Amino acid sequence: MDFSEIQQQEAQHMMPTYGRFPVALTSGKGAVAMDTEGKEYIDFTSGIGVNSLGYCDDGWVQAVSRQAARLQHISNLYYSDVQTELAGRLCELTGYSKVFLCNSGAEANECAIKLARKYSEEKYGQQRSNIVTLKNSFHGRTITTLAATGQEVFHQYFFPFTQGFSYAEANNLDSVKSCVDEHTCALLIELVQGEGGVLPLEKGFVQQLSLFCKERDILLMVDEVQTGVSRTGSLYCFEQYDIRPDVFTSAKGLGGGVPIGACLCTEELGNVLSQGQHGTTFGGNPIASAAALEVLSRVSGKEFLQQVREKGDYLRAKLEAIPGVTQVRGLGMMLGVQLEKDNAKEVAGACVQHGLLILTAKNVLRLLPPLTISYEEMDKGLAILQKVIANCK
Repeated sequence: MDFSEIQQQEAQHMMPTYGRFPVALTSGKGAVAMDTEGKEYIDFTSGIGVNSLGYCDDGWVQAVSRQAARLQHISNLYYSDVQTELAGRLCELTGYSKVFLCNSGAEANECAIKLARKYSEEKYGQQRSNIVTLKNSFHGRTITTLAATGQEVFHQYFFPFTQGFSYAEANNLDSVKSCVDEHTCALLIELVQGEGGVLPLEKGFVQQLSLFCKERDILLMVDEVQTGVSRTGSLYCFEQYDIRPDVFTSAKGLGGGVPIGACLCTEELGNVLSQGQHGTTFGGNPIASAAALEVLSRVSGKEFLQQVREKGDYLRAKLEAIPGVTQVRGLGMMLGVQLEKDNAKEVAGACVQHGLLILTAKNVLRLLPPLTISYEEMDKGLAILQKVIANCK
């Protein structure tokens, strides 16, 4: 099909839930995608931080293909060697005790919320169930994770939302304390607010928050859906903040392009959720587990992480030198670009026309390129971006 046929088919058969750029991608390799007309695009999005190894990485394709030919899916009523291997690898790499495998970041956060509420109910009673999140946060699109999201724009249309959430100001410990009372069981935070505009939390604030939670036996839970799997230059972002949350969640880049999520917890919380209290049909699917094992084998090494940090520094320096850019913020290869003309959406649209895929978050450009992107590919994309910024009025 050509592009117009795909557009027509989408309009006829799909709910209009996505604001799409006018391009249909059909193939890709590395950090380069191709559309229906054969046009190539440098990709600074990696599917919103998902394709951590880029498009169709040879090792990833082989791992997925081998598993697909061996066993594509079994019920979680049976044991799976590839699933348990992935669970063991995640725990080994992070030092955490137990993991629940699911299909997305929202599901991983749902698990964290259930885990926190059950732990607190068993220890303190049913009334201790409230969770504090931060304003400007984003935790998913289910009814409960939308309720956890600290942005009023998401709190509409779908009432009644799940109760038991309050929202504190980021980088303001007094604001957090004002939201905490005898009914609070947990805090849920992103260390870099991705959808909120690529805003890293201050390290001092996070460390104070960690101590505050420990003093009150309030669980500290970190949403690493976007920041995890080496995206920010460490396997998980909390390592750079010198904290150890009780629970953290992972998804996006973990599968390298197939749906997977994970909720990891400390030993104390490892047996809180028991048989029948949580589950999912596809969680830990053999193909997704095989993909995640391949990703982890590639992105967790010291040399690879050093390369991510170096590429992030390179991108930041190059972006800061572009006329019309007023600020670059973020960690590693998760960067937000503030523009002098405050026209990020217009720039992102024009970039597509010139062969560059780039994201926005609030009023900034957002870069989440494949972790394996080459310097040559970065330079090509940056050259397009500089030209577009200069020409967008």
